[in-house]
Amino acid sequence: MEFKETRKGYVDGLLELAKEMPEMVVLDADVAKATKTELFQEAYPDRFFNCGVQEQNMLSVAAGLALEGFLPFASTFGVFATCRAGDQMRNSIAYPKVNVKIGATHCGISTGGDGASHQSIEDIAIARSFPNMTVLVPGDYEEAKRATIAAAKHQGPVYLRFGRDKYPVVEEIRGEFQIGKSKLVRPGTDLTIISTGIMISEALKAADALQEQGFTIRVLHMPTIKPLDKASIISAAKETQGIVTIEEHSIIGGLGEAVASVTAGEHPCPVNRVGVMDVFGESGQADELFDKYGLRARNILEASEKILKNYSRAGKI
Repeated sequence: MEFKETRKGYVDGLLELAKEMPEMVVLDADVAKATKTELFQEAYPDRFFNCGVQEQNMLSVAAGLALEGFLPFASTFGVFATCRAGDQMRNSIAYPKVNVKIGATHCGISTGGDGASHQSIEDIAIARSFPNMTVLVPGDYEEAKRATIAAAKHQGPVYLRFGRDKYPVVEEIRGEFQIGKSKLVRPGTDLTIISTGIMISEALKAADALQEQGFTIRVLHMPTIKPLDKASIISAAKETQGIVTIEEHSIIGGLGEAVASVTAGEHPCPVNRVGVMDVFGESGQADELFDKYGLRARNILEASEKILKNYSRAGKI
């Protein structure tokens, strides 16, 4: 299996866009080596702006550039974009619907050795709470590139979420990237697993294990958290015995709560959430942290079996 960085997919998308969109510019908050935007700087030095360690100012500058007709991509770590510059994201970008794209890297627990201060596990909750903000969480390098291109062609604020580490390239999620649309990776009628971002590979492993037990598992990949593909969630609630969500994010305010909110209002069903359990992270290798914080196929499997066993005892499957 091939492993590649989603942050590299972001920059490769920017480099492709630059050829056809002369109005596009890239901003960075003095972390261009880490976000990989230094590659854009090398190719287009006149269209790159290092705003220094001033994330709030960077988003304000991006908003001003957008109002003057440019297409700015503002790049920094997710925790700084949402927590440090949340006011500017809200009042300078989301509120006036300014056409700024925020490329947030180093998101999730897999940021690893940088520790809790840099592990953005609440950024989806923050970004999706702002009206007018589109939130994209691609699953691998290829999808990150496609999501970046889709964001550039979308009119309005977009928050793009990328990681730091190298993650599996998942062939099952290939194809056109449509904002607001999930991807049916596998059909099934017993249970639905809904993943977002890089957790798609673990979701597929769990689905394989359940299939070996004789279950048919629907797997939905949800690369857009806002606007959410409610239709696919409602269908899953109606057509399978329950839903398990998996995300590299806090279970508070992310994919799991978004899915549970849809089912509660449209078609109630069991929803078990797998993610970071309302704690901060710590320093460590990405693989170690995935194990410690329960972001593995075995954790999805456990959450799935709880639903399936309950319905089996009730004679429903």
